[in-house]
Amino acid sequence: MKSIIFASIKKALNDAPRNQYMAELHLQVLKYADQLEDITAKEFCESVELKPSYGTEFSKMRNLIPRLKKAGLKVDKI
Repeated sequence: MKSIIFASIKKALNDAPRNQYMAELHLQVLKYADQLEDITAKEFCESVELKPSYGTEFSKMRNLIPRLKKAGLKVDKI
């Protein structure tokens, strides 16, 4: 299942306009946060073939998701 998620994220990032790449990364991490809660930032970057520095962005978004859900975010709508 995770391999499907990683493939989906890679495709979304590859299809994102250059000036929207980081926004797309954030959106994808939020979208799949529940399924990726046991993944480290390092594992995420390796699985999606990103530079290790993107692990910080992964961690930020994963830390935000509980607050966003509490505020009413419906992850299944992303």
